Amino acid sequence: MKVGLFFGSFNPIHIGHLIIAEYCLEHSDLCEIWFVVSPCNPLKKKATLLAEHHRLYMTKLAIENDFRFRACNIEFKLPYPSYTATTLMRLSEKYPDKEFALILGDDNMENIEKWRNWEYILDNYNVIVYPRYGFDQAAAAKYPHVSYVNAPLMELSATQIRENIKAGRQVRYMLPDTVWHYIDEMGFYKK
Repeated sequence: MKVGLFFGSFNPIHIGHLIIAEYCLEHSDLCEIWFVVSPCNPLKKKATLLAEHHRLYMTKLAIENDFRFRACNIEFKLPYPSYTATTLMRLSEKYPDKEFALILGDDNMENIEKWRNWEYILDNYNVIVYPRYGFDQAAAAKYPHVSYVNAPLMELSATQIRENIKAGRQVRYMLPDTVWHYIDEMGFYKK
């Protein structure tokens, strides 16, 4: 079974994530997509992150009725900071019956050579790249195990959502309903 791994902080998970995941699933040979919630991306600041258990819970809420999707917390049990190559090795050991592929945006693909053990990733795993504004397919085209899906361009970002909530603006339709209710109930991102 081929599983796509969609890594992210998911701070919070939003409809853009779900649209891209579904598009990748429907336009590739993937059977499932696992949303790998990263406790701390070594290339991002941790100051704006909600606690990992809240982000995992919101991810589970967002996908709870879709059997094709799964929330994965494997990085919670790995040493910090989280490195994709380490996570991929651990998942491959734990699930030898599954073939894992990485799902990345053009922005991440353009910077992949800054990642720890990036050569290992590109030599041992297929990578599915989706478009992001301001980036092109050139970075994806130079590697043999990388394929490109022409998913819808999503301008929606978790940063925008957090900033809108802090400013008192409505974001209800940018989020799955269950996630919006949880954020509202908990008062997240208001400060």
